[in-house]
Amino acid sequence: MASSLTSSFQFSNLKSGFFGERNELRVTSVPVPCVGFSRKTIECKESRIGKQPVVVPSNVTINLEGQDIKVKGPLGELGLTYPREVLVERVESGILRIRKAVETRRANQMHGLFRTLTDNLVVGVSKGFEKKLQLVGVGYRATVEGKELVLNLGFSHPVKMTIPEGLSVKVEENTRITVSGYDKSDIGQFAASIRRWRPPEPYKGKGIKYADEIVRRKEGKAGKKK
Repeated sequence: MASSLTSSFQFSNLKSGFFGERNELRVTSVPVPCVGFSRKTIECKESRIGKQPVVVPSNVTINLEGQDIKVKGPLGELGLTYPREVLVERVESGILRIRKAVETRRANQMHGLFRTLTDNLVVGVSKGFEKKLQLVGVGYRATVEGKELVLNLGFSHPVKMTIPEGLSVKVEENTRITVSGYDKSDIGQFAASIRRWRPPEPYKGKGIKYADEIVRRKEGKAGKKK
């Protein structure tokens, strides 16, 4: 009994020294409000490109079969298969609409992409596309011989490239190349393969570049000052 009173007295003195109170230890309780969580369905925003209609000219024929589309025009015929997240429908004569089949992130990505691909089909078979390149460098020149594009780019031998079916290549002033056709992806692929032989270097700008390409130039090493 005496020991418990002694320990109680010591704790009271210790409390008064540290907490500033003499007789008892006070515990303050703070009320905590209840927090509730509610689930909310978040819908993906509609693509600004995907919601735009595709205008079909009168000289272009559209054939829809499920997820497949075939486009035929004066320049050629192209086809495309849509993924399951995207649907294509003919709203009225001369208008195509691309819409999402489900509300997912991938569907939102495919929406804008396949609207652009569909528009490329229609524009390609009706008007066509072209890509221009330019040769920069002393002695660099290009010519078209039959179905081959011949490039002289400073190698020990000329570079001969077979022109793919459906594309046409025209050379002006021996340094300007124009690749044209109705399939935009084939045009871009062949133009990139031409540029790959001599990409423009950053010091003097020599090489093959796109007509609208801006080559960032670097400053060469300065000579040692005497």
